[in-house]
Amino acid sequence: MNNQPQNIQIKIDDETLKGKYSNMMQIAHNKEVFVLDFMNVLPPNGIVVSRVLTNPGHLKRLIKAMQDNLARYEETFGEIKEAESPIRPVGFDTQK
Repeated sequence: MNNQPQNIQIKIDDETLKGKYSNMMQIAHNKEVFVLDFMNVLPPNGIVVSRVLTNPGHLKRLIKAMQDNLARYEETFGEIKEAESPIRPVGFDTQK
């Protein structure tokens, strides 16, 4: 068995490279998949700017990676104050 690290070249197109701003996320799941909808919401409107689908095992790895990165960020720049929840409950009307 070859234990050498494998180099993988990742390509990114210009539109994806720009990124998308999100100030809200909604998560849904079933037994096989988690669906993460990233939204840009400015009441009374909002739009899903990106949808990520992943399996449960990979989601768990993503959460750990985010926790590790958050801890390193706070070690460098200080503790982040958690954003407050919206005062009014947010409901969604889905439109295509």
